[in-house]
Amino acid sequence: MVEQNQQYEEQLGEKKLRLRNLLQPFYDDEITVFRSHPVGYRMRAEFRVWHDDDDLYHIMFDQTTKEKYKVETFPAACDLINQAMQVILPLLKVNETLRRKLFQIDYLATTSGELLISLLYHRQLDEDWVLAAEKLKQGLDALGAVNIIGRARKQKIIIHHDFVTETLSIHKNDYTFVQIENSFTQPNAIINQCMIEWAIENLSGIKGDLLELYCGAGNFSIPLSKHFTNVLGTEISKTSVNAAQKNIQNNNIKNLRIARLSSEEFVEAFNQTRIFRRLDGLSLSNYNFSTVLVDPPRAGIDLETIELIRQFDHILYISCNPITLADNLKLLNNTHIVSSAALFDQFPLTPHIESGVLLKKIK
Repeated sequence: MVEQNQQYEEQLGEKKLRLRNLLQPFYDDEITVFRSHPVGYRMRAEFRVWHDDDDLYHIMFDQTTKEKYKVETFPAACDLINQAMQVILPLLKVNETLRRKLFQIDYLATTSGELLISLLYHRQLDEDWVLAAEKLKQGLDALGAVNIIGRARKQKIIIHHDFVTETLSIHKNDYTFVQIENSFTQPNAIINQCMIEWAIENLSGIKGDLLELYCGAGNFSIPLSKHFTNVLGTEISKTSVNAAQKNIQNNNIKNLRIARLSSEEFVEAFNQTRIFRRLDGLSLSNYNFSTVLVDPPRAGIDLETIELIRQFDHILYISCNPITLADNLKLLNNTHIVSSAALFDQFPLTPHIESGVLLKKIK
């Protein structure tokens, strides 16, 4: 453990230096670092399944050699996922209906003890599989609230629910989030809470309305809705939009609307160059946007969206790729200055860097 902690400190220092160097042209102040526990932080994990005569086990692939290796425990994952990994394999091994042509197992857990297990197959699933999966669920119920999904080509069979409900405590306020199977969720729940609180602290006190692009299931929008007059989120994924609508209702949020639009489509709607039926009943002219929050994919923000967000007084940019973040900051540098920066260690003991910056418009 001492050696692991030392390795963590060294790698975290390297990450901070890398981020500082990338932000150097735009920001030369302190970078706030949010540290993660080096083990037990992942709330989701995916494993291939290897069949060896009567045996089967979880495997992963070495990123350098591409060789498979057996995974008996996964220290990065939370305790609930590790417990499920130990319990499920003996139950699958002795059941030919469940194990036949099974090639992958996905786990999604919550800090509140819910678990969703997806079993992926290279064959069609039938009624015998459903009966066997229901017995499997009974065998796993000692772990807590367990849901099972069976997936095959053009098939999705749900045993109980296809979602879990996570509860996050944000500045001592609890918010619940439906997390639907096979949709994006933040993998590190504790660091996710830090990200949301950092966003609130940096945007608190700003008047007007908030626009969030790439809003997902409302991870940022819902807690931030307390701090703005109105919030509009946009998201292209139907699954995420449906989850966001449930989360808005479950958290009793009255001033947040979600539009199923990509960022590029929102630019067209905002500039009135295209009319979208998906915006029926929602008038963009009724919003007084002062702030935009963006959490784009690894490729960063496209040029048209950059031109849109530079119109806002405040831009809060959450990034999963500091290289594309730096590239986008080069384009925003002539209208905005970076006033705050943070490193969120979502994936400890890996090279991955999650970061955030707040930009303010140059007056």
